[in-house]
Formats: sequence, structure tokens, C-alpha cells
Amino acid sequence: MIVNSLSLCYHNKLILAPMVRVGTLPMRLLALDYGADIVYCEELIDLKMIQCKRVVNEVLSTVDFVAPDDRVVFRTCEREQNRVVFQMGTSDAERALAVARLVENDVAGIDVNMGCPKEYSTKILSTLVKGTRRPVTCKIRILPSLEDTLSLVKRIERTGIAAIAVHGRKREERPQHPVSCEVIKAIADTLSIPVIANGGSHDHIQQYSDIEDFRQATAASSVMVARAAMWNPSIFLKEGLRPLEEVMQKYIRYAVQYDNHYTNTKYCLCQMLREQLESPQGRLLHAAQSSQEICEAFGLGAFYEETTQELDAQRARLSARTSEETREPAEDTSGVIKMAVKFDRRAYSAQITPKMCLLEWCRREKLPQPMYETVQRPVDRLFSSVVTVAEQKYQSTLWDKSKKLAEQAAAIVCLRSQGLPEGRLGEENPSLHKRKRESPDQDCGGPRAQELAQPGELCKKPFVALGSGEESPLEGW
Repeated sequence: MIVNSLSLCYHNKLILAPMVRVGTLPMRLLALDYGADIVYCEELIDLKMIQCKRVVNEVLSTVDFVAPDDRVVFRTCEREQNRVVFQMGTSDAERALAVARLVENDVAGIDVNMGCPKEYSTKILSTLVKGTRRPVTCKIRILPSLEDTLSLVKRIERTGIAAIAVHGRKREERPQHPVSCEVIKAIADTLSIPVIANGGSHDHIQQYSDIEDFRQATAASSVMVARAAMWNPSIFLKEGLRPLEEVMQKYIRYAVQYDNHYTNTKYCLCQMLREQLESPQGRLLHAAQSSQEICEAFGLGAFYEETTQELDAQRARLSARTSEETREPAEDTSGVIKMAVKFDRRAYSAQITPKMCLLEWCRREKLPQPMYETVQRPVDRLFSSVVTVAEQKYQSTLWDKSKKLAEQAAAIVCLRSQGLPEGRLGEENPSLHKRKRESPDQDCGGPRAQELAQPGELCKKPFVALGSGEESPLEGW
């Protein structure tokens, strides 16, 4: 059992609620600027997150969780690390735990959206509490009866969670329905863990002082603000609401600095403008089709140009540094020679690959054929391969999306460290051209290889799933 690092306190806190399409990094940072103590990200589905890989974005100074299609699903930065709570939607305990472990080093807490609690929900919470190093919370709506609601929250409390957020409306109720302060109060009186009151934006919260009034009406430990914060994040400011124009400009600056997609930026600004969408500025916003056009609509054209130039310059510096690093092999303490390389199919002939070049070289030098050991990370399903040639191991430090690509990358590391041709377009390797049709084991998985190989003679390519200790079949070989 993992002992949770309960460093995040949920007593007497002002909290930005999780809001789909709203709770991205620019809005979270803006809420922190204006006085929020804790900020929740938008609800992210576990099935999407489990496919993501964690990427340190040196250009933006962020940590990105990137989907296979290169879309950033979740982005965070050091400034919010101790105050951001990651909310997920899930229906599977083990999958939820895998996601929690993927993000736990970059967030302050883990939350499960239990808007419509099911029987398996408490199992998910128990699994997370036992398996992650961060405090676990959940967010619920109230049930049709007070008795059922209190029975539910007692079961939830027994899972060991750090706090519970309660939206004081039933599943079918909408914002125009009154929030049930008395039910939240009954929950707060029943539980010993902090209760976070949510749902007061429509009836109760129009300015900062109203947040405390809502907290007292519900007897809650803390208050979570959703739509009132979406309309104007300076709701958290003790000194009072700031002018909307100022708030929107500050939001846009964060959006540009952190490369927020313009459609998301546009959506959040539209929520702030509300009844002003038909104003001249609202019409300019509605017509904007890029971050640059959004900036120009708000008089921030020069800021956009300056910021994008700085980001482009940083990308160029990092690209130049990376190119320099990949030219020089580095030997780590394990004796494996490593380089940060990938196999780009476009740079090679369809008939000649780095693996073929390496195999041919080993034959000429009368060395045993290259042996590849490929592993897969369960969290993001990416692959890495180590090739052994003449008792020396070679590996790319970059993980890849398939076993074949990972093995090609390992072959490239070996070839480059030996100063050998690797089959790139324009390279000459006459001996390989002569023998490329003669080699049944140039690619152990090709149809031709399987025709020529006798039973039991397919080359050995072990594949080990990380953490399992068991061999798995190599699909596609």
C-alpha cells in the first residue's frame, strides 16, 4: 500500500471547479492570480489519458500529456503543481489507477467525477487511495432522497478519500433549479472529512463576499466556484471584480504564452463576454480564426508577434541543441550506447532499412546476427528496443509507437556509432544491393521471410512487457 502525500489541504479554500473546455491551463493560472487556492482541470476521460505519453515541453516550460495523434490532452506547469487537481472520468479501477500514476508527479491531487455514482465507484476510490501518492477526492451530485445521499457519502468516506465536493442539485436538475444548501449542510454535519460546496453561482455568488455567505449556508469546509468564475475569474479577488476587458486581456496573454489552441481560447472568451457577444468586439471575436486574430481583436497584436517570435527562437535553439546531441553517441553506466534517434521512413528506400544494413555488416564481419530485445511501457504503450552486436548493446533514448520502428532506431544507433551506412536515400552500399533478395532473415516478419525460413529457424526476437516478466508474442512479425 502506498502512503498518500496529503500535502493539499481542503479546509477554508476557494476552488476553481472542473469545467469542460474551460478548466485548461490559461484559466487555471488566471484563477490562481486572482486568489483561488486550488484549481481543478476539466474532466478528462481515462481512456484518452491512458494513451498519452508524458512530454517535457522545454519551449513552453510545461509538462504535456500527448495523445498518439499529437494532440495535447493535459498541459500543466510548475507554478500550479502544488495546487492543481486532476479530475478524471472513469468506470474502471485499474485504469483509473494507471492514469493517476501517470500524472501524480505533476499534480497536487486526484479527483474522480462521480456525478452519477454507480456501485463500482467506491471500489475505484479505494483503489486510488491505496495506490497513488496524492490525496484523492471525488465530486458528486445529490440523490433524490436525503437518506440515500447520506448513505452514499458515508460509504464514500470509508474509502479513505481526503475530501468530497458536493454539487447541490440532482442529476436531472439544471442551473436554473435552486441549489439545495440544506442537503450540503446535512452532508457536512454527517462527515468528518472536508465537504466542498458547489452549485451556488446562479443563486448565491455574484461577488467575492457571496462565496463566504454560501459556505456558511452550507456549513461546508470550502467552496468550489464554477460558472461565476467562468464569467469572471476575478470573483476570487478580495478587492472585488476586475473590469472584464482587463480580465480577458490577461487570459489571452496566458493563452498565447502557453500555446493554447485558438478554438479553446475563443470558447472561454465567449463565456466571459456573454451578453456582449453582439458588441463590435464580440463580433470580431466570433469571426476570429486564429490566435493572432483573437489578439488583434483585443488590441494585443504586438504582444502576439513578440511572444511567437520568442517561442520560435526557443524552438530553434532547442532543435539545434538536439541535432548536436544526436551526432555524438553517449555511453551510460549500464554499458548501453544511446542516442536520441528515430527511424523516419521517408528518409530511407523502401527496399533498404537500417536493420538490413546492420545484418549485412555483421555477415561481412563474420559476427553473430544482431539480437533485438524490445520492451513496451504499459502506461503509454510505446516501445523501446536494445540491439546487441558483438556483445555491445545499442539503444535509442526515444520511445516509438511500434516494435518495428523501435528496432530500426536501435539499428541506427549501432550503425552511426560505428560510422557505417544506414541505408538513407542517397547512400551507397553496393554489397547490400547484391544480397538484398538473398536474405531470408532481413526482416523476420515479412511474408517472403516466412516462406523461405524452415520451421524453427525464424530469428529470435524476444519481447518483454515492462513489469510483467513474461514473454509476449511479437504481433506482426
